[in-house]
Amino acid sequence: MTDFTIRDAAPRDEAGWRALWDAYLAFYAVDLAPGVTTRTWARLMDRASPLKARIAVRGDRLAGFAIHQHHPSSWVAGDDCYLEDLFVAASARGSGIGRALIDDLAALARTKGWHRLYWHTGEDNARARALYDSYAPSDGHIRYRLRL
Repeated sequence: MTDFTIRDAAPRDEAGWRALWDAYLAFYAVDLAPGVTTRTWARLMDRASPLKARIAVRGDRLAGFAIHQHHPSSWVAGDDCYLEDLFVAASARGSGIGRALIDDLAALARTKGWHRLYWHTGEDNARARALYDSYAPSDGHIRYRLRL
């Protein structure tokens, strides 16, 4: 039996999400301008935006999130789902929340008729990779990012 629930993020979750988001950025040693975080939250709450968040709630606190977006694919006759950001609070790690968030997103993607769910992580993120490897082997792709 789990002691958490997973649901769509809602406006009332902003403070909890921002606390998790700050911890996520700290984990990756990233410093974003406050306006980027504000814009990200606004996109998550905008019904017209493809950027969405599923959150894990334990008691009255947010314990994790899965930020995702679906998009058309040139490799299948339909859409894919990109899991852009997955994070579980340090105090909740090892409780199954990360796996539950991925399972939840996979189920949502199937319901919506999306064809594939994909994500990436740092090659040195051993804990996350252990979870991810339980779903599928790495496909060997390396990400390149050109800043514009």
